[in-house]
Amino acid sequence: MRLLRASYRVVLALDAATDQVVGYITAVSDGILSAYIPLLEVLPRYRNMGIGRELVQRMLSLLGEFYMVDLVCDRKHQAGYEKLGFRPGSAMMIRRFERQSGKD
Repeated sequence: MRLLRASYRVVLALDAATDQVVGYITAVSDGILSAYIPLLEVLPRYRNMGIGRELVQRMLSLLGEFYMVDLVCDRKHQAGYEKLGFRPGSAMMIRRFERQSGKD
């Protein structure tokens, strides 16, 4: 919940039958020029149903005023993002996998 509350924008996908969150996408931003999409998650049993695509489209709609919207993904996901208007680029990153649990 801390992660969602601290994000600039959040879009949730709900299962209408159970009211359970089955996916989400977050964005962080300076609020002026740029936004970054760090997370897109869909529960495994809800994948390949178009939920991820819909979450990205809704987020891009919310971020329409920004000059740049960036995300970093594995190569296997690039084609899907290209269909949504993203272009491949280069990125540099640091990953501290020991911190993945979110515990400080």
